[in-house]
Amino acid sequence: MSSAMLDFSILAPAFVVGMLVLATHVPLGRAVLARGIVFIDLAIAQIAGLGVIAADSFGWEPQGWGMQAAALSTAVVGALGLAWTEKRWPETQEALIGVLFVLAASASLLLLANNPHGGEHLKDLLVGQILWVSHAQLISAFIVTILLAAIGYTVRRRPDRTGFYLIFACAVTLSVQLVGIYLVFASLIVPALAVRGMQRTRGLLVAYMIGVLGYALGLAASALFDLPSGAVIVWAIALTAVSAKLLRVGLRA
Repeated sequence: MSSAMLDFSILAPAFVVGMLVLATHVPLGRAVLARGIVFIDLAIAQIAGLGVIAADSFGWEPQGWGMQAAALSTAVVGALGLAWTEKRWPETQEALIGVLFVLAASASLLLLANNPHGGEHLKDLLVGQILWVSHAQLISAFIVTILLAAIGYTVRRRPDRTGFYLIFACAVTLSVQLVGIYLVFASLIVPALAVRGMQRTRGLLVAYMIGVLGYALGLAASALFDLPSGAVIVWAIALTAVSAKLLRVGLRA
């Protein structure tokens, strides 16, 4: 794709989607690192994806309320289960998260085994279709993001294990259908990892800047070189985070 194909009408909504994902995932990412449960987003995203695949196997509409209810309900059940295991077996929480991810991923493969479009569905689940987000999805995502941000602020002021997991489940359920599992993980963990150890307000600001620049560069590069947007954005966020970390180390020297 050449520079003439940098269609603002396509890239602008995709960029807005990325900003909505970052709005919830950057602060959640710092909380995840603090709790030492890095792979929770992969597990919850995979569980939400399992709900989507199960709903699709019943012939439900891709953007219908039934599909959303299936994705959210499975994610919430998984989140509540993890909240319970964190309280009961905190020392093995990360291992349990990994087991849950593998089980959900395997169940998804089993459901797609006899689906002629199974490979396409799996690809969409992993790398997403950020360039083809509809205006209806964009509006819904904006409303849900505002609600989650408001609820998340309240929960952060009054720390609660169950509340954290439920907000996490809702945020990931929304984002995995917009940008895919890989980009969900990158948006959540990479910026937070790059600013680990920084003061909270400054760290959040730098993490947001890393995410914003990563999405902007990734979308532009994917359009220019005709490459899958989700995968390119993941690399762009990672390279931006590394550059920010090196710059921070250089300024300290």
